[in-house]
Amino acid sequence: MTSPASPAPNRGLRIALVAGEASGDLLGAGLVRALRQRHPDAEFAGVGGEQMRAAGMRTWHDASELAVMGLAEVLRHLPRLLRLRRELRRRVLDWRPDVFVGIDAPDFNLGLERRLRARGLRTVHYVSPSVWAWREKRAEKIGRSADRVLCLFPMEPPIYARQGVDARFVGHPLADEMPLQPDRAAARAALGLDAGVPVLAVLPGSRLSEIQRLGAVFLDAARRVAEQVPELRVVVPAANAVCREALQGLLAATPASGRFRLLDGQARTLMVASDVVLLASGTATLEAMLAKRPMVVGYKLAPSTYRLVKGLGLLKVDRYSLPNVLAGETLVPELMQDACTPDALAAAVLHWLREPQAVAALQPRFRALHEQLRRDASAQAAAAVAEIAGAAHG
Repeated sequence: MTSPASPAPNRGLRIALVAGEASGDLLGAGLVRALRQRHPDAEFAGVGGEQMRAAGMRTWHDASELAVMGLAEVLRHLPRLLRLRRELRRRVLDWRPDVFVGIDAPDFNLGLERRLRARGLRTVHYVSPSVWAWREKRAEKIGRSADRVLCLFPMEPPIYARQGVDARFVGHPLADEMPLQPDRAAARAALGLDAGVPVLAVLPGSRLSEIQRLGAVFLDAARRVAEQVPELRVVVPAANAVCREALQGLLAATPASGRFRLLDGQARTLMVASDVVLLASGTATLEAMLAKRPMVVGYKLAPSTYRLVKGLGLLKVDRYSLPNVLAGETLVPELMQDACTPDALAAAVLHWLREPQAVAALQPRFRALHEQLRRDASAQAAAAVAEIAGAAHG
């Protein structure tokens, strides 16, 4: 008798996918399109957003139903999320796909993958959690959920290999999307910025909590730089309406902020247009690297969180920003926790503005890292998923 997880004979591949937020929807859409090129008769169903639907996936639920942030919000939605996960497990098993692909959203997907795998279904997890940064032994636990892990960064598969887990480096979609040679003139024209004016992009984060921790410090640092460079233009992109309101309040309290401009979105265009980027640690540092812009990275955790993380020895790295982690050395300054002060940030920004030879030396390093990540990630991921699915289908 065929088990619930076994594929039905005499049909094309069936692939179930769950993506939990906008970034996962984009990754999933690229994966679905690349898989459809390899297997035109394949069927796709699961949880996704507009991008995945446009690529040809039938969605049982929208990705927005999984997009909750912050401990309080997660706790409030936990009963609903657990019900949704149970429902998805039943639907996936009833549909009998050849493989299940969980895209990012590890708190939701890894548990679902583990339960599906226990029922005999092949599983793939796309986007490794940051095992390179903290709690490396999570890799072994992730391997109990997924037959294969698809990694965006080259330093991740060796960590999984040490735990006996099959992991593949597929490259990063941002590296495919962004050109090797960014067009600064076009970016400045798009934003209405004069070609000869120095521009400092300030990105304290895309979440309200980050802006509350870093916004005042970053804007004070920018003010100090502007005092030293009178012709400087400071531009601050707001990720959404909530962030815009918070930034407007901070700008109103910042002395001499007349040369500061608040922008709705367009953070990537601004990075390309800028001379220096002052930003919070995170994926934005990768975008700034791919834009080939010198940067200053700052970050602050809540003091209690920082003490806990340090006290338990959870952090395993000396470098935090992705350009430095990928390079294996300090290419750009990182100012974390108590070192993240307006004076220190301003001094680091002024270094880039006043040392063009240092900026020039950075360019080939950033280009080499870009080329390392530029592997046609969707096609690589599709090949890795198709291999797992084909083994099950056969």
